[in-house]
Amino acid sequence: MDITTLPFNQLIGLTRSDRAGALLSLPGDARYTNHAGTIHAGALLALAENTSGECLLREFRDLGHSVLPLVRRFEAKFRKPARGAVHASATVAAEAKTAFLATLAARGRAPLNVQVEIHDDNGTLVMNAAVEWFIARREEGAGI
Repeated sequence: MDITTLPFNQLIGLTRSDRAGALLSLPGDARYTNHAGTIHAGALLALAENTSGECLLREFRDLGHSVLPLVRRFEAKFRKPARGAVHASATVAAEAKTAFLATLAARGRAPLNVQVEIHDDNGTLVMNAAVEWFIARREEGAGI
């Protein structure tokens, strides 16, 4: 799956980041700004959520379409006003990966937390987020 081709992501202009270590980005464009002239919180939240999903796709490529991931909880902290292009990176702790895979194998479903950081073009950390996913095995023959 190419997360940038989802209709909503195409609508908002989400792209792959050209920054080292970053996964996805939004370009510097006035359409993302709010009343204060900085990047709108909603745009940053959409970038963070999608970046966490991209992280899942990369970290658990072998699961493919055998699972259905859904966001269960989202916690964000806005650190600095963002201006211009923003780039997001995401990580999953090694122990969380191990616990997730064991629980998924045993129960057919498991939660997983993904940590996201968003930086602006100057490298300033503008937001970090914790995205909790609920991931369940699909029943045989089920599809999207």
